[in-house]
Amino acid sequence: MKHSILYLMISAGLLLAGCKENKDAATVSDDSETTQAVGQSGVKDENSKPNIVQTAVGNADFSTLVKAVQAAGLVDALSNAGPFTVFAPTNAAFDKVPKETLEDLLKPENKQKLVDILGYHTYVGVLKPEFLQDGQQYDMVASGKITITEKDGKFYVNGVEMSAPVETSNGFIYVIGDVLMPPK
Repeated sequence: MKHSILYLMISAGLLLAGCKENKDAATVSDDSETTQAVGQSGVKDENSKPNIVQTAVGNADFSTLVKAVQAAGLVDALSNAGPFTVFAPTNAAFDKVPKETLEDLLKPENKQKLVDILGYHTYVGVLKPEFLQDGQQYDMVASGKITITEKDGKFYVNGVEMSAPVETSNGFIYVIGDVLMPPK
């Protein structure tokens, strides 16, 4: 009987120690302050292909898009497993938007408008180029449908030419030269 109680106490002690270690593992120390670990975007993986956000961050032509994704609070969402297809406007595409409009969208009080616009650029699923066909429509994350058209071997989303896709670990990015505005 004494051995059973001793075994039970040792097991309970190990279980509690294991739980404490797991709790500590979920925190990140920064200058002796303890903070909660961040979401999916905080996962560091040097071996896998970059995800959509990492790919955009690594391309200077997407700096405005990255800024918008950050302002909208969508970094973790677009870093998740997906799969996603993103029609990614370049900096030149954002330059076509009036400066005042873009600055206004990046303000915290207009976050939902920005989320809706960026959601209109994002499809949950993979739209591989070999499966695209003229006239296809897809429901986007927010604000409605987009239409794919094909002319002379080139594909367009809502009339905006799409580049060949860039494959990422969690989907595809099609580079586009205009910001898609959701239907009202």
